[in-house]
Amino acid sequence: MTLFRKIAEFYRDAEYFRDVRRIALPIIAQQAMFSLLNMLGVIFVGQKGDASVAAVGLAGQIAFLLNLVHFGIISGAAMFTAQFWGKQDIPNLRRVLGLCLMLAISASLIFFTLAQLFPSQILRVYSNDAEVITLGTEYIRTFSWTFLFFAITFSYALVMRSTGNVILPTMVGVGALFISTFLSYSLIFGEFGLPELGIQGAAVAAVIARFLECVTLLIITYKTKSPVAASFRELTSFDKVFFSRVIKPMLPVILNELFWSLGITTYNIIYGRMGTQAYAAMNIVATIEQVAFVVFIGVSNATSVLVGNRIGAGREDEAYVYAGRSLGIGILGGLFLGVVLQLVKAPVLSLYNVSPEVIQNAGHIINVVTFFLWVRVNNMTTVVGILRAGGDTRFSLFLDGIIIWLVGVPMAYLAAFVLELPVYFVYLFAMSEEATKWVLGIQRYRSRKWINNLTVHVEGLEPGVVKAD
Repeated sequence: MTLFRKIAEFYRDAEYFRDVRRIALPIIAQQAMFSLLNMLGVIFVGQKGDASVAAVGLAGQIAFLLNLVHFGIISGAAMFTAQFWGKQDIPNLRRVLGLCLMLAISASLIFFTLAQLFPSQILRVYSNDAEVITLGTEYIRTFSWTFLFFAITFSYALVMRSTGNVILPTMVGVGALFISTFLSYSLIFGEFGLPELGIQGAAVAAVIARFLECVTLLIITYKTKSPVAASFRELTSFDKVFFSRVIKPMLPVILNELFWSLGITTYNIIYGRMGTQAYAAMNIVATIEQVAFVVFIGVSNATSVLVGNRIGAGREDEAYVYAGRSLGIGILGGLFLGVVLQLVKAPVLSLYNVSPEVIQNAGHIINVVTFFLWVRVNNMTTVVGILRAGGDTRFSLFLDGIIIWLVGVPMAYLAAFVLELPVYFVYLFAMSEEATKWVLGIQRYRSRKWINNLTVHVEGLEPGVVKAD
């Protein structure tokens, strides 16, 4: 009973649960809507056959890489903005937002140019299937226009979350998702008087929805005079000294996401080279995984905000306790959702109009997902919610960006091309990366070495060029 009493005492904090609910629930709602509608979109595309599913999935790898570069830039910036918000330092918060926008938009322009000029060359890295490459090339050329809008939307939304304002970006994002899903259905199948464009319709729908999302978020942000409603002068008021002090701890986060995303892309190259049916199965499972992870994406983001706020306010012991509570919730929740995933597996897979082999492979892959779900949840919380919030970006880079290359990728390659195992066993071998990260991540959390007050990096710099509203 002593152990249960200790656990009960550890979680006897109404303020923790209130704060987590306040921040996590809107994020969970947005992620749930995004994941369900994304899965519905893949079901729409799936009606066009295995090649269409694989084409959209492969073309999506370019967007996936960019999104993770964006996430590295913006979550790196959010380390500072969460702590600046804890100190109520609005001028420096806005300067970091400006730096974040500059980097995110630059990355988008690079990826947009590559997608417009070399789409087929990029897709050939993943697959030799001529039909898949042709479909994917047309799709990505249109879809890449979303890159420009997303850089702005994501920057404002994530910095807003670090100030505790999750409702506005959530509502705008959910509205955009509904528009995208409705237009996808209408344009893929030619409904409601709109032309039938096939999978190209999904790309057109995404561009329209992202444009409306970006414009709407900016209009509301500036009309309501949000803390992030900075003028152009405020966004560009940082100098070289400020830039260097902020970018130094941000750089490992950006490299983390870049190395990790390239590792995930390498996984997808391996799956793609195993054949169109193997990759189609992985793409289907990826959309189902998104739904399974929605709660924990919310909790990890809430943990990041709460831990960062407390470190910035000098309450380091409380930050450590908050982080530990979120890890415990992740273990229990991951085990529970693994059981749920098994219960819904068969009915969900029956919705996809693909070959029996794809369905069978997807079912086996979901079995592996179920077993490792709680481990992956804890790893996400450790990297996103704890290490980055505490400014421990170098260890985060090692844990998330290097381990995948030292362990996961070699194991997946061994299973696929040396042992020539089925795709679900290849995925199982790849999960050795997650097991390694979990052991090292828990040790790092317990050491407390991840707790760093980042606001001291810019103390002494002149923040008075802008005023708080």
